[in-house]
This record gives sequence, C-alpha cells and structure tokens, in this order.
Amino acid sequence: MATKVYATGRRKSSVAKVWLTPGSGKITVNGLSLDAWLGGLEAKKLRVKQPLAVTKQDTTVDIVASTNGGGFGGQADALRHGIARALVAYDASLKAVLKPEGMMTRDARVVERKKPGKRKARRSRQFSKR
Repeated sequence: MATKVYATGRRKSSVAKVWLTPGSGKITVNGLSLDAWLGGLEAKKLRVKQPLAVTKQDTTVDIVASTNGGGFGGQADALRHGIARALVAYDASLKAVLKPEGMMTRDARVVERKKPGKRKARRSRQFSKR
C-alpha cells in the first residue's frame, strides 16, 4: 500500500486529477469540501462517493481533487472514475470489487458533432410540402 497515490479520471470533456492519502474520509474538490462544491446535488455526491462506499474505504482515505472542463455532471463522473483508479493504485486487491461495478471503465459517450445541412447532429430542418 502506497502512502500518496495520484490518478486521473475522465468523462465527456471533463478531467479530474485525484490525490489519495490515508486519512479520515475527507474529500476536497477544487479547494472546497464536497458539500460546498456540489451544493444540493445529492445524487451526484452519492455518485462521487460510490467507489469509496463499495470498497468500504470511506473513513480510511482522504481525497484531494481538482476538476476542469464540462459541467458538474461530467466532472462528478470524472471524479468517480479517478477515485476508483486511485483506489486500485492504492490497493490492487480492490480492483476485484470495483471492476464488476463498472467503475474502472471510462464512459466513452460524448456529444455527437453537428453535421452540415442539419440543425443539430441528426435533426433535419422542418419539411415544407408547399
């Protein structure tokens, strides 16, 4: 088990840099506590804490993270991915718990690009018969 571990998580256009150290379960994101950073978005807070809850490490490690790019949803999912990767780097035996839950895989879904002649990626202009 390492003392300080670094990992990167990604989702959509968001990137999360995560530093994990042994501690008491404190999570700091962009210099703010998790509650201050996400405010009233309880579902996103649970999503960020999910890797810690599944591995029962929520009171044994401290997390300091910085996120940028995208919105709160993408950043929260990037943070979740980064925490999962940091936990595996911290203790390799945790991979057996995290992988079946789908936390080790980067979610590759991104917004489809707009095509020429279309209003959005696939939406066409309204057809006028006359």
